[in-house]
Amino acid sequence: MAERDQEFLEFVVKGLVEHPDSVKISRVVDEMGVLLTLDLHPEDMGKVIGRSGNTAKAIRTLLRVVGMKNNARVNLKINEPEGGMKSQDTGWDGSHEAPATPQMKSLDEAMGELGNI
Repeated sequence: MAERDQEFLEFVVKGLVEHPDSVKISRVVDEMGVLLTLDLHPEDMGKVIGRSGNTAKAIRTLLRVVGMKNNARVNLKINEPEGGMKSQDTGWDGSHEAPATPQMKSLDEAMGELGNI
């Protein structure tokens, strides 16, 4: 298999991004399989992650197929670049909790609030 998975990932990612020269991929093989680590330009993160992570999921699925063809388990880690969303003060603490459900109001309470607008 050598680095076919790495070459495939590089081809796909460089085709998506605005800064292909900033794409860096490292490959580590251990008892768990192959780990490809992807580093990108901060402006390209959205293109690689995609809406709701769908592009990243698709890339990971294709990498698994490439790995299965060569009897290897391939995983992808996408590093957060310097200046990315996590390094900015966005108030996001990393949790994925759903927001609290707002309290239900009676029809009279809701109409009263509309009257105050």
